[in-house]
Amino acid sequence: MTVLTIAGLTLREAVRRRVVWALAVLTLALLGLSGWGFSKLAGLDTEFGDLTSGQARLVASQLLNLVMFGLSLIAALGTAFLAGPTVSGEVESGMALSVLARPVRRSEVLLGKWLGLVVFGSAYVAVAGLAQFAVVHWAVGYWPPDPATGLAFLAGQTIVLLTLALLLSSLISPMASGVVAVGLFGATWVAGVVGGVGQALGNDAVTQVGTVSQVLLPTDGLWRGAMHAFQDPAVLSFFETEAAGFPFLSENPLSAAYVLWAVAWVAMVWGLTALLFARRDV
Repeated sequence: MTVLTIAGLTLREAVRRRVVWALAVLTLALLGLSGWGFSKLAGLDTEFGDLTSGQARLVASQLLNLVMFGLSLIAALGTAFLAGPTVSGEVESGMALSVLARPVRRSEVLLGKWLGLVVFGSAYVAVAGLAQFAVVHWAVGYWPPDPATGLAFLAGQTIVLLTLALLLSSLISPMASGVVAVGLFGATWVAGVVGGVGQALGNDAVTQVGTVSQVLLPTDGLWRGAMHAFQDPAVLSFFETEAAGFPFLSENPLSAAYVLWAVAWVAMVWGLTALLFARRDV
């Protein structure tokens, strides 16, 4: 009961923060710009002639991955900067004393805050993602083949990042924890692109850069699973070995082993955060 109460309070506090308004503005801007862009695809005049509706849908499936990456970046920014003040911000302001002075375990407080942020981040991904799918379907008639799986992986990516931000917030200042978390998110994505280029070139050493980064921080691996769920399977027939080097194309779905690793990663990082929070002076 204590955990659920704190989760509800954290969720309400997250909704009241100015970060939510920034998320809303950025999301509406992304939806508007993407809707305008996708509406120009059908009948687009190219050097090979006008695009047919089928060709437009194939192009749209790749552009959708690009747009969804923008949405995942917005979610990453929002959740990281919401999670940052959760531990260190409340400890520094003295707000934590009003709760921790009561017979409430610190692990319950941390779990409640984490659950509230998970609900917020997952709800944002679901609502914004479905809105983006509706825009693309209206403009081009394309709907992803497996939207539920893709959105689940995007929500998982958000959960990984906010869990990392919680860990960082128990070590450094709230602002710094958000900046570092988003920086690692971007660095892991770049490492994944480098690894894909290495795979396309047949360079095992460069390929390992992406593989190792996806193990250390599962955000990019989950993103690639989401891309595979969003893209039209027919797109892969236009590529051969160079498909791995294209940053908005995913050749293979995520394995069950990798999904389990992502879950285990979140559990381990949350456990480390709980240990640090339990030993921190408030």
